[in-house]
Amino acid sequence: MRLRSSLAVVALAAVTLGATPALAEGDPANGEKVYRKCKACHAVEEGKNKVGPSLFNIVDRAVATVPKYKYSKAMIAYGEGGAVWDQATLDAYLEAPKKAVKGTKMAFAGLRKPGDRADVIAYLMQFKAE
Repeated sequence: MRLRSSLAVVALAAVTLGATPALAEGDPANGEKVYRKCKACHAVEEGKNKVGPSLFNIVDRAVATVPKYKYSKAMIAYGEGGAVWDQATLDAYLEAPKKAVKGTKMAFAGLRKPGDRADVIAYLMQFKAE
């Protein structure tokens, strides 16, 4: 009985872990190419806001905290709830922004391919405060 339970847990873990790509294993070079869809509205330079906030140091940053950027009420509320732009949160947001944060002013429809999202996140991870 104990062996069967252990096997069930291992099988469930394998299925769950295999369901999505390991986000930290994205390809930053491809992410830079995919990011071209984002750069009309977002910069990766520190302090450079465009239509959207700067994405410099976004990974593991608290939501709605870029200075001098006017966030939507929905994004402010999301951030006040304790949300952080970790890899999982970024993945969900990049897949479908308006689903992830209802009322966001981001007009982009999202990146449907999990690999593209992982690659963009890997690309963004390069832009960190030292």
